[in-house]
Amino acid sequence: MIKIGWRIYLLITLLIMSFIAISPNPWEKGVEVKSVAAGGFAESQGISPGEKILSINEVDITEINGYFNAVKDYKKNPFNVTVKTDKGNYTYSVQYSLGIRTDNLTVIDSQEDTPISNGEKILSVNDIDIKNEEEFQDLIIKIFPRYKFLIRTNRNEYAFLAPTLDITAVESKKNNIEKGLDLEGGTRVLLRPVSNETITDSDIENIISVMENRLNVYGLSDLKIRSASSKENKFILIEIAGASRDEVKSLIAKQGIFEAKIANELVFSGGKKDIPFVCKNDGSCSGIISCLQSQNGVWNCQFQFEIQLSQEAAKRHAKITNKLGIEPGTDYLSEKIDFYLDQKLVDSLNIAAGLKGQEASRIVITGPGLGNSRAEAIDDASRNMEKLQTILITGSLNYDVAIEKLDSISPALGKGFIKNSIIVGLIAIIGVITVIFLRYGTIKIVAPMVVTILSEVIILLGFAALIKWNLDLASIAGIIAAIGTGIDDQIVVLDEIIAGRKAILSWKQRVKNAFTIIFISYASTVVAMAPLMNAGAGLIRGFALATIAGVTIGVFVTRPAFASMVEKTLKD
Repeated sequence: MIKIGWRIYLLITLLIMSFIAISPNPWEKGVEVKSVAAGGFAESQGISPGEKILSINEVDITEINGYFNAVKDYKKNPFNVTVKTDKGNYTYSVQYSLGIRTDNLTVIDSQEDTPISNGEKILSVNDIDIKNEEEFQDLIIKIFPRYKFLIRTNRNEYAFLAPTLDITAVESKKNNIEKGLDLEGGTRVLLRPVSNETITDSDIENIISVMENRLNVYGLSDLKIRSASSKENKFILIEIAGASRDEVKSLIAKQGIFEAKIANELVFSGGKKDIPFVCKNDGSCSGIISCLQSQNGVWNCQFQFEIQLSQEAAKRHAKITNKLGIEPGTDYLSEKIDFYLDQKLVDSLNIAAGLKGQEASRIVITGPGLGNSRAEAIDDASRNMEKLQTILITGSLNYDVAIEKLDSISPALGKGFIKNSIIVGLIAIIGVITVIFLRYGTIKIVAPMVVTILSEVIILLGFAALIKWNLDLASIAGIIAAIGTGIDDQIVVLDEIIAGRKAILSWKQRVKNAFTIIFISYASTVVAMAPLMNAGAGLIRGFALATIAGVTIGVFVTRPAFASMVEKTLKD
């Protein structure tokens, strides 16, 4: 009986663990929800990421093309509308809605990319005069017709009316390997902070912290943001799956400036300088305070949370309010305090007369949340409150940022990359095996080499699945490079063994000679790859990581096992 050494046992153990980590299921079919538009129709029904879509409008969905065919008739290109209010005329681009919510024709909620502000009253849309809320809603349905959606998933069934199905779907995962944007599809942005001062690593970390919170609040999924640098500049690399180029460009172009003004004079702005404390996740000073249903059936819930102002901000409040009068017949000052986000009015509050000339250190901020049901309105109010709290806590970005590079990659292109990579890899392996067979002329050498090559790939993929490492094109190139290095090392082992036999050296001495060369090669490879970790602003970091991980696994696991396999076949 042939004894199997501990090196081969170690290889088998790691192969089993890698298969468990990868969890391959090539027969898995279907489509799952990747992300749901924040505040959209699908989210309001409770559809969430991870659900597997089984059918849409009674049409079974088994693959991604079937999903695209099922929703293609509900997609609409952007077009312009003209809205007239009591404050002016606005012409802007829309796709599925006007971007506003109203109560008795008064705007009570306006999306960030909509030029109309809260408090304006709608007079006409596309030159059609509007007299009441019912006429306005009827016109909205004509401009943005709603379709009936019957969605069946592995968790629930949903039925609702909407102008489009505002979710992003992908093929169901066939394994646990995380793919990067090159293969999965999405948007990659390379940002460069703009400043006359020197940008430090601490500045980059602060910008990343603000952006991470900000982008998460805006509802983007699968967000990855990290620092990247070259010799000359420091960069920030953002990768977002399931977001379009225009969406990402619009979001990151904003500094997220929050300002509170009275009579157009600044009282305080977001960030620790003016606001050292923001009440969050504490029911004693933040939460939903009321919910009312309007005549048109829309629910309006109000959120409220408390903030603490710095001494300087409190003094500004006292100075500005001291100049104000009291509105006749009320207990409020003649001006309101207006809250602006990115120079857009998001709310206005009355100021109690008792605060005139007072250095108010605590301010209560309120705002609305809307929905077709009380639960929807509460959810909307909670999201809006969290968004404002995040803005106030993190403040605006310390620096302007310039878009250095913006790439958008489709999932279809990513699938093509994977297919081509597999084909090229197989061709390379077949070519190498052919050359090895011609060189040594025996299957006893070719078989262990094939086993070793496949084992390195499987263990490396298992390692990637275990640590949730995103594999992109650069990583695939690194895997191929590691395999190439492994083949070189296996040839070194074979040549040393064969040369050692001619020189009548012991088997142990032959393997020792081979691994002396292999370790020197390993060290030089790691040293060569280390500078590439941040080269190209970190865009080829995957290549360096894959190569280092691949050669490390090879040197300490697969190549010793290869030597043992060759020993069993050639020693006699």
